[in-house]
Amino acid sequence: MRKVLLLIMTTLLFCCPAWAQDKDKSKAEKASEIKKEEKASQSRTLQNDKQIVTIANAVIKGQKVPYRVTVGSLPVWNEEGQEIAGVFFNYFERTDISNQATRPLVFSFNGGPGTASVWMMIGYTGPRILNVDDEGYPVQPYGMKDNPHSILDVADIVYIDPVNTGFSRPANKDVPGKLFYGVNADIKYLADWINTFLSRYNRWASPKYLIGESYGTARVSGLALELQNSHWIYLNGVVLVSPTDLGIERSGPVAAALKLPYFAATAWYHKALAMDLQQRDLTDILPEIEKFTIEEYLPAVAMGGTLGEERRKAIVSKVSRYSGLSEKSISEQNLDIPANFFWKELLREKGFTVGRLDSRYRGIDNKSAGEGPDYNAELTSWLHSFTPAINIYLREELKYKTDLRYYMFGPVHPWDRTGNKTGNNLRDAMLSNPYLHILVQSGYYDGACDYFNAKYNLWQMDAGGKLKDRMDWAGYRSGHMMYLRKPDIATSNEDLRKFIQKSLPKTGQPAKY
Repeated sequence: MRKVLLLIMTTLLFCCPAWAQDKDKSKAEKASEIKKEEKASQSRTLQNDKQIVTIANAVIKGQKVPYRVTVGSLPVWNEEGQEIAGVFFNYFERTDISNQATRPLVFSFNGGPGTASVWMMIGYTGPRILNVDDEGYPVQPYGMKDNPHSILDVADIVYIDPVNTGFSRPANKDVPGKLFYGVNADIKYLADWINTFLSRYNRWASPKYLIGESYGTARVSGLALELQNSHWIYLNGVVLVSPTDLGIERSGPVAAALKLPYFAATAWYHKALAMDLQQRDLTDILPEIEKFTIEEYLPAVAMGGTLGEERRKAIVSKVSRYSGLSEKSISEQNLDIPANFFWKELLREKGFTVGRLDSRYRGIDNKSAGEGPDYNAELTSWLHSFTPAINIYLREELKYKTDLRYYMFGPVHPWDRTGNKTGNNLRDAMLSNPYLHILVQSGYYDGACDYFNAKYNLWQMDAGGKLKDRMDWAGYRSGHMMYLRKPDIATSNEDLRKFIQKSLPKTGQPAKY
């Protein structure tokens, strides 16, 4: 027994220091990791493959919705398997869902090109939105509030920041910008990134949607076909919020005429129309103006100098009536009113300009003279409110610690716009995928991507009328970011919710014509 005890004591005597040393080593390693983490958070270098998870709850449409937020980055690789960039994302995932295979997944993009997904994440569809007044103007203190209209109750959402927007960055200064900064380059690497995300987070079985705003509509339109053709990923829906021209040709008389319904909506909002038009509701007068635009105004502009003097005077008079501008100014512009001139001219006598992206906003220029506003009144207002809010949300609420500057507008220029056929890409994706539906959302007061041009996109994409049962359009009494107005954030999210539910096939329903 004495020998056994001696053996045990000897073993402990020699083993304990080793065990203690291993323990100390583990502590040292952990301390080193913490220091590395702190160093990374105190640098302006993105960690290309790092995520942080936060747990939260929301009340959406009166229902409690528990969710998990994963914020961080996933790499972009080149064909040799080398990391060439890190793409930052925010993944909102409802946690009380038993079957992810039936849970819709929405990939969300904004535009620019050169802006992050900040606008729709904390302005529109996310469970937390920025603190603004009921019309979308900034208020202090800056910060966040709950969004009772978020679509997180019916779908998980991934907000994606393309390279050099938000916190996303190239891997190093030697990575050529041509891999990211262009219509088709943008689509190619983002499609590959989505493939990586689906694998990393086990979402291949989920019904998939893309939503894009502004230039993001060109991005998601091109992605729809690229995902099908190169990654065999088939979508259920694409949502175009305030769409661009999507590479669909319009110039000369067409480009000149299609702006008139937007001019009329803006003039109506600022009470610049004749009394009989002002006394009618906006959506009551617009069909009349749209009809005039297509049937009379466009042909008149096309006729140019061959237009008879009497007919010319009649057209000028009607354009003046519908735009709120003087007959003299319209005649001097040869019936083709530049948008920039309209934003300066409409309220010139009252000392104001009107905004480009949202013409409800008014600005003040140094001089009343000139052919266009000095600045975009609405964009200045939005940056005023969004910039503090997104930094507060990511750094404080979601605990993403970094000294990186968050790019509201990042350095992505020159942007290669050659080969933009994204509208036709989306059409081709729809033709070959019977499940795929489109929803277009437009603000009547958006002068950059106006609502009537958005309708024109759909007409040209479906010239044969074969896809109209899968194409929907909705208008709102706001501008480019129509969701900033309190009544519209409710209706626009509800329209998204209905669109997602409508485009989900019934159990067992095959994708076939």
